[in-house]
Amino acid sequence: MQDKPSQNDSYSQRRRIVLIAPVFLPLSNAGHRLMGEILVLEETSVKTYIASSMLDYLLGLLSYDVGIDLGTANTLVHVRGKGIVIREPSVVAMHKKSKRVLAIGEEAKKMLGRNPATIEVIRPLKDGVIADFDATEVMLKHYILQVHESGKIIPRIPRPRVVIGIPSGVTEVERRAVQEAALSAGARQCWLIEEPMAAAIGAGLPITDPGGLLIVDIGGGTSEIAVISLGGIVLNKSLRVAGDEMDEAIMHYMRLKYNVLLGERTAEEIKITLGNAHAGTTEKVMVIRGRDLESGLPRSIKISASEVREALMPVLREITSAVGDLIEETPPELVSDILERGIVMCGGGALISGMDKLMSEETRMPVYITDDPLTAVVRGCGKVLEDMKLLNKVRVVGGLR
Repeated sequence: MQDKPSQNDSYSQRRRIVLIAPVFLPLSNAGHRLMGEILVLEETSVKTYIASSMLDYLLGLLSYDVGIDLGTANTLVHVRGKGIVIREPSVVAMHKKSKRVLAIGEEAKKMLGRNPATIEVIRPLKDGVIADFDATEVMLKHYILQVHESGKIIPRIPRPRVVIGIPSGVTEVERRAVQEAALSAGARQCWLIEEPMAAAIGAGLPITDPGGLLIVDIGGGTSEIAVISLGGIVLNKSLRVAGDEMDEAIMHYMRLKYNVLLGERTAEEIKITLGNAHAGTTEKVMVIRGRDLESGLPRSIKISASEVREALMPVLREITSAVGDLIEETPPELVSDILERGIVMCGGGALISGMDKLMSEETRMPVYITDDPLTAVVRGCGKVLEDMKLLNKVRVVGGLR
């Protein structure tokens, strides 16, 4: 007569089933969230887990690998084998009571400052980190679905592998929030890479060389400054002073000098059109419209590039000062390398006319602006998806995986 298996044997058998499954199949969302803890499940739960993992795996075969620059001002998406396919403002418009999404991206941005009380226009990220989790998840899900609509075979539920660029100064909680949002939006796996590293890779810099590199990425919410050598970040500063603060500086200047109230969109337009950091040979002017704070009526005024420079200079000098402080903390050998190679600038702030000259004067080092500075981070995210060895070297350790 055959002995019945003991309770311990049954327990051990169930445990072996669970432990073997992840070796052959990708981890499910639950597996990500449990951080690799050993699971002991009943047989029905094991079958459900394996079926879910198999479904993730099969849907993943039909999904694209995606790199995302989740910026405060703009979100860019790079699809492996296709390049950059989405470049939209990080804005979501939804109905206030029902939370029904009305618009995402450029269409939502057009509503800023023009929306009635029943519609809220949200910028889901502030200073490079998630300020509204639900709106971020909605935006990511929208873009993930959008990039799969052009494929030959369109999966009903895309399950892509995703790499997202994050500021180097974020906390562990803020990192986990980004990964949670990506996984909730449909990502099968999500890796994080620090933005200055992603920007350096996207700019084609030799990050694995022993020589030092200094990269300055001036975005919408943060300015990322980092010294890179041997594939790692040696020193870094994440300054929450960037494009948004430039817009605020322009609004503040116009309020003080002309007693005129400007909207965010108008301030951004002024920055893009007249923003400059160094006196040029020609003095541009433009006519802007705002609201007179005394009469409350619309008012048009003419402003010059020199006025905009005066408004921006405190913000720009704060950034250049932070770069100088980091150089002072850098080991002499790496400073010598940086002096030889120069400072590399990217991000929207690098497009401010004369910013490279100002940076060079303040740091006494040569300064170069990378090609297409707005896309350096997302191009770096896309490149590491094609090189898993490089991804494992530069990705942020910790959080969900």
